[in-house]
Amino acid sequence: MTTAVAPAPLTAEDRCDRCGAQAYLRVELASGGELLFCGHHAREHGDALKEIATSVQDETHKLSDKPEPVAD
Repeated sequence: MTTAVAPAPLTAEDRCDRCGAQAYLRVELASGGELLFCGHHAREHGDALKEIATSVQDETHKLSDKPEPVAD
């Protein structure tokens, strides 16, 4: 029996492999590696990534989510 484990959420420490900005997309490759991309590079390379990915963790929605108000 195999159990699938959800990937850990991406954090500010996860950096884009193209430019070093904060990563919002994790792509697991069939070859066993993984790539991390910022929102810009995720959009730029999205179609090509879908062809080589075994799974994609997309957290780009965090770029447009409004932050929660701070309670006093």
